[in-house]
Amino acid sequence: MQEKPDNFSVVIFGANSDLASRKLFPSLFELAQWGHWPEEYRIIGVGRADLSHDEFRAQVFEKLITHSSGAFLDEPHFKAFSRRLFYVRLDLTDSEGYNDLYRELMYFSPDVGLAEHILFYLSTPPDLAPIIVKNLDHAGLGEKKDSRGGWRKIIVEKPYGTNLQTARELNVAIGEVFSEDRIFRIDHYLGKEPVQNIMVFRFSNGIFEPLWTRHYIANVEITIAEDFGIRDRGAFYEEAGLLRDIMQNHALQLLAAVAMEPPVDLSADSVRDEKAKLLRSIRPFLPSDAEESIVLGQYEGYRSEKNVAPNSTVETFAAVKFYVDNWRWKDVPFFIKAGKNLAETVTKIVITFKCPPQNYFGPAESCSYIANQVIFCIQPDETIALRFGAKRPGESVITDPVYMKFDYKTSFTEAGMTPYHRLLLDAINGDQMNFIRQDSVEYSWAIVDAIREAVKGTPPESYPIHSRGPESAVRIYS
Repeated sequence: MQEKPDNFSVVIFGANSDLASRKLFPSLFELAQWGHWPEEYRIIGVGRADLSHDEFRAQVFEKLITHSSGAFLDEPHFKAFSRRLFYVRLDLTDSEGYNDLYRELMYFSPDVGLAEHILFYLSTPPDLAPIIVKNLDHAGLGEKKDSRGGWRKIIVEKPYGTNLQTARELNVAIGEVFSEDRIFRIDHYLGKEPVQNIMVFRFSNGIFEPLWTRHYIANVEITIAEDFGIRDRGAFYEEAGLLRDIMQNHALQLLAAVAMEPPVDLSADSVRDEKAKLLRSIRPFLPSDAEESIVLGQYEGYRSEKNVAPNSTVETFAAVKFYVDNWRWKDVPFFIKAGKNLAETVTKIVITFKCPPQNYFGPAESCSYIANQVIFCIQPDETIALRFGAKRPGESVITDPVYMKFDYKTSFTEAGMTPYHRLLLDAINGDQMNFIRQDSVEYSWAIVDAIREAVKGTPPESYPIHSRGPESAVRIYS
């Protein structure tokens, strides 16, 4: 276990949000029961609802009953945790109201360090982030106005803007109040155990790293599929679409993890340097690339969803072929497919290796049936599999693909942390390795903006619910 952090306060803006209910409060409670928190800490919920401290505590208890793992959720454990919970009613757009938050933070047990070390968590719509940060600064709660000698940090949820220009504006707005080393741009995919294991798999195994180049790898395919629709997120999806919701963050971060160069060391900046270089190396998209490299789709019935325009042209599916123009990956295609209401819910990465120079055991022109692959499954299963050819029993020499599979659940007895467990703990401890740096955010938005510009004016293709997506998506794999 890591050394316990300093005594601190966590301030959650949007304490009544779905994210806070499903992820934040259960994670904070369980980390406390596992002994990760210091002797003194406070959790302050901020929201518009008119709640007393006790009413807020009762509300959190209901959320824990619904969303926590159930471990430790008895009256004694919750009572001990509830004493750490407080609430401040606040209109997030009213700068004067932040004085109440200042008083709640600064006038409570100042002798134990709770006012010196503060983590702000923005569980709010992205357009509120600049307003909240500006008002924190106005109230004297920004990191750059801290005179107490402690630390103040901020976690910002995706999306970070809606395009490159707004992302830059958001980075400037937050950067005026918090230093880059105190800004934690969260993408929960980076907290998943299988995603963190990609770097370990690559750089700690001498079998694979020498082969991890254009000389041996034929292509890389990344799939982020969900078998459900947008649910109650119609208003958000009309503003965002799948390219902004999934491609700009989750998908490109997975690509960076697979394709990055070895870092100089395991410091946060060294790892994030290599991810930024990789994103910067992705070949720019032009309108002439759209036909062979980009397919957008929209599932049937999307326009009937709540808060969706009846003539909406927002995409709920994207299949894109990327190229990374650097020494290691020149001319190796990276295929990314992501979508809603597809045939299954799965996130996986498939690295397909080139065929040997001569195929003795099948058609001379192809070995695709038994092509060697490394398959990282991130969800719902957490596995790594190797696919290779083996002789089928019998007199004839016939080869079949077979698998060797590693499964987290059966290989380790230790319970792994959820992404929010790990990322909250990392932020408290100041470890930024699994958070996204400013330059990577901007490189990612430049890529997505170029994709959107390349297909501008082309409506997404309709596809049936629980299908593989638009039929024309197969063309990008050629």
